[in-house]
Amino acid sequence: MKMNKWCYLEGLVLMVCVCSILSCVANSLYSVNLRYDAADAVIPSYLRADQKVQRETISVAEFTDTRQMEDRLVIGRVVERDGMKTLVLPQYTKPTQALAQGIKEYLRKAGYKVTAKLEKWDLKEENLPKINSRILVGGNIEEMEITCRRGFFTNSYKTTIKLNIILADLANNKIIYKRTVESVSSQEHVSFSEERLGDQASIALGDSIEKVFEEKALAQKIKEILAAQ
Repeated sequence: MKMNKWCYLEGLVLMVCVCSILSCVANSLYSVNLRYDAADAVIPSYLRADQKVQRETISVAEFTDTRQMEDRLVIGRVVERDGMKTLVLPQYTKPTQALAQGIKEYLRKAGYKVTAKLEKWDLKEENLPKINSRILVGGNIEEMEITCRRGFFTNSYKTTIKLNIILADLANNKIIYKRTVESVSSQEHVSFSEERLGDQASIALGDSIEKVFEEKALAQKIKEILAAQ
């Protein structure tokens, strides 16, 4: 009887230890779906493509990641209730690609003809790619950080994204526009999940993309280049 009791206690302790280890492994990182869906985007009237520019194509280059960090796949951290920090990584695509794909979707929603391929460009004027497009949009990521502080009653989410946008006239092999855009979003919520982390990151990503094109000067540059003979 005593033997069975000790076996039961040892088994219980072992089960608790295993569960604890599995819990630690499961929470070693969070993986989120980082993406921008332009379906609900409200395109400013001054940006919408007209018949004069719809025949010419725009290309988008994969962004350059210039964040000062060892692992540029990391896009944030979750501060757990015990103070431990867990890394947040994108699940399906790199931040540099997610941003470029989002810009492509936004331009298509605005009525422009955008090539499917993501170009490679180091953002130097002398290294502009030789492609059959009139405009190339590129840039770099200075900051992309999603932070969640978990609490006992609510969880605090904050996402910061800072981008540099560069527009190049490929017909004349010339950079014609540069702009820095920063977006910050925050939320308090009772629930916590990887899905909610991804939602917060995607909201900030979409806000940044939409801010890129809210300046009328950029829209005018795009239309001037595409309409030029």
